[in-house]
This record gives sequence, structure tokens and C-alpha cells, in this order.
Amino acid sequence: MSVRVVVVDDQPLVRMGLRALLDSEPDTELVGEAADGREGLDLVRRTQPDVVLADIRMPYLDGLAMLHEITADPALDRVKVIMLTTFELDEYVFEALRHGASGFVLKDGEPAELLHAVQVVAQGASLLSPSVTRRVIDRFTGGLDPVPHPELHRLTEREREVVSWVATGRSNDEIARALLVSPETVRTHISRAMLKLHARDRAQLVVFAIRSGLGVRDDRA
Repeated sequence: MSVRVVVVDDQPLVRMGLRALLDSEPDTELVGEAADGREGLDLVRRTQPDVVLADIRMPYLDGLAMLHEITADPALDRVKVIMLTTFELDEYVFEALRHGASGFVLKDGEPAELLHAVQVVAQGASLLSPSVTRRVIDRFTGGLDPVPHPELHRLTEREREVVSWVATGRSNDEIARALLVSPETVRTHISRAMLKLHARDRAQLVVFAIRSGLGVRDDRA
């Protein structure tokens, strides 16, 4: 089954390029496009796509405000949002993570990377590279005391350990190798932790872990 995608960007050339790219891929289906956040939000509510590719800076309703509306609407619970950004360290990246973005794609990145991002996020994973994760950690923890998630006490010791590894940006396979368990066991612990902490997806789980002060266990992050 194809991944249904909505594109929201105020630049016609960007929309045209994304349209051509998505149309060339048999596993994706472009179900609509919009030129601003307000129009995009209406489109998302009408079409209920699997993934939204949204620019951060847009007129009328910017990408962050649109993201907040989507993640706050129970009717759009299955919709995943990937933010399009010009720079890996866009000042709004951190705010977008707080509001439930599932990942980020650079506008000048490789086409294959964007298509991969759409597929990964549609499957319920997040798109956070270790380098971006490290910067998120530095931003959230620099000089600030941890603010534990109110449901953190519900996690078992093993779940806390796995979540601390998730906060490094490592994949399930990498975490499994580090802990000498199967990837399926890692997935189970992550799913349970997300449920207990009410995390929308893996990216939001990373934010919760970092803000709660769960230790980063690998200096390579």
C-alpha cells in the first residue's frame, strides 16, 4: 500500500520538485499540496494523509502552528509530520520536536533521503540522526536542571535503560547489540515506554527522555 503524502510549502518550485519526486516513486502517493499552513491544515483534515511534508516558515499559519494543530487533534492521531528545513540546526527544530514532529529533512538533501524519510516515518519510526540528537541534548540540558516526566516512575528499570539509549539517536538494531538482546525485545520496551509516557512517536520519546535527565549512555551520539 502506498504512503499517502501531503506537501505544504509556500514556494512553488519546492512543491513542484516534491510533487515530481513523490509521483516518481510507486510506494508514495501525493494526495494534495498547499501553499500556506492554514490551507495545509484544512487539506490534512480533509485527506487524512499518512505523512505531511511541511515547511517551517510559511505565511498565515507557519509550520510550527500547523504542527501543533495536527498533533493536538485526536482525529489526526495517525498523521505524521516531517518538517522541511534549510539548515540542520534551524532555530525552530527544537520547538518542532516539542510539538511532536516525527523528523526533519533538509530541502537541499538527496531525493533518496526524503523518500526514505517518508517511508520510515510512515512506519511509526522517527528521523533523528545522532548528530541532530546530540544538538537537541545540548540545547535542552545546557545549564538546566532535568524536569522528570510526570509518568516516568511507571517505567521499569529495563524500559528506562532502553529509553536512555533511544535518546542517543541509535536504531533498534544498534541498541539491541549494545544490550545483547533482540531487536524485537527493544521494540517491545520502546512501545511500552511510549504508551506509559504518552509519547506520540519515537522523536517525542527522545525529547521526554532528554528533558527527564535520562543519561546518554554512548559518547558516540
